[in-house]
Amino acid sequence: MSATDTSEPNRRDFLYVATGMAGAVGAAAVAWPFIDQMRPDASTLAASSVEVDVSSLTPGMSLTVKWRGKPVFIRNRTPEEIKAAKEVPMADLKDPVARNANISSDAQATDIDRTAGEGKENWLVMVGVCTHLGCVPLGQQGDFGGWFCPCHGSHYDTAGRIRKGPAPENLHIPNFQFLSDTTIRIG
Repeated sequence: MSATDTSEPNRRDFLYVATGMAGAVGAAAVAWPFIDQMRPDASTLAASSVEVDVSSLTPGMSLTVKWRGKPVFIRNRTPEEIKAAKEVPMADLKDPVARNANISSDAQATDIDRTAGEGKENWLVMVGVCTHLGCVPLGQQGDFGGWFCPCHGSHYDTAGRIRKGPAPENLHIPNFQFLSDTTIRIG
């Protein structure tokens, strides 16, 4: 037999292909339940975003909502809180990164980059989980008038930036947007 000879497929070739195909289908049938169970259930998908009416929050008031099983702090900051946060020198910050999912991941932790942005700098939306060990900080407490985690003594300022204590990062800001002047969608 030479290299130029071609042969017709025979019964043995057909059996090899058919056996391979049956094995692939069988493997997929066995693997599918394991793959399918990794998908989030319906309640998780429903909680992937939440809309919050903030019309009742006057300056100085906060609201805590649950999103993806975590507390999210929404605060309508007072002009004094905004002024205090803007006056903090970047050199005084323990974590200089904004940790804001809505902007560049390397943005600095300036007050404006920790808020809802220009024109809405009074609104602060943060995941209410201490970045040290996952405790829930208490609002409007601590040495900087922001949040205080009593478990290990982390102090956050009025922009949710870590200023003192063992927490390594600022409170994280989830992906959110204003749907109207009074409604925020988180997630």
